[in-house]
Amino acid sequence: MKNSMDKMNGVERIEAAFANEDSVIKRPLFMPYFTLGYPDYDESLAVVEACAAAGADMMELGIPFSDPLADGPTIQHSTQVALENGMTVEKCLTAVAALRARNIHIPFLLMGYINPIMAYGIKRFVADAAKAGADGFIIPDLPMDEAAELIFHCRRHNMATIFLVAPNSPPERIKIAVKLSSGFTYLVSVMGVTGARRNVASDLADFAARVHAAGEGRSAVGFGISTPEQAAQVGQLADGVIVGSALIKAVDAADDKAAAAYNFVAQFR
Repeated sequence: MKNSMDKMNGVERIEAAFANEDSVIKRPLFMPYFTLGYPDYDESLAVVEACAAAGADMMELGIPFSDPLADGPTIQHSTQVALENGMTVEKCLTAVAALRARNIHIPFLLMGYINPIMAYGIKRFVADAAKAGADGFIIPDLPMDEAAELIFHCRRHNMATIFLVAPNSPPERIKIAVKLSSGFTYLVSVMGVTGARRNVASDLADFAARVHAAGEGRSAVGFGISTPEQAAQVGQLADGVIVGSALIKAVDAADDKAAAAYNFVAQFR
């Protein structure tokens, strides 16, 4: 499957990952998040490579931004350090290309905020990201009503556009998000910012059911998942599980960052 995925791009590669063709037992995908350029450029590539080697099905790669409004303290810190290291949108795309050069075939989703992308130029950004080997985008501060330009260029390059819905999203907004999302719809499990929580939200099952009833398409849950047990619980409700802050904390606590990332992902898988 890895060789066939290497010949795909964008939505095709994401769909192939969800198909779980190599898995005897169908299971939710595990999608770690990690900030590019943290704790430095080379180490971040090593961490992503280790995550893929340990069995991550997909990676959410963070583009550092000075005002990451959807992120909690752990990811905010990582993005600030990455910016101090000189990370830019262009360097993030270079990082994606470098990871592809290491024969990593899993889908890469670039997670970032709209201001630096607009400064780079949306048309140019999508084209350059596709050329580098990215497969889609998660832009939490881009309203769906203002995403027409991004969607247009993504469709030209077969790139995924993934929109977020929250527990308080009204039914009509959930329907629009499911319709516009390609790849999957991102379910924000709790109100607030990213970060590990002690427990899975009690209303998550109802929320997931409302999203599934809104239209066809896959879903993945993020925000607040910090243990394999929580991931297993969430995985019964969605097609994918996203974990970010807990991975960064595990990497922070270790001298061998790549080994810590490998062990973290292996436990969740």
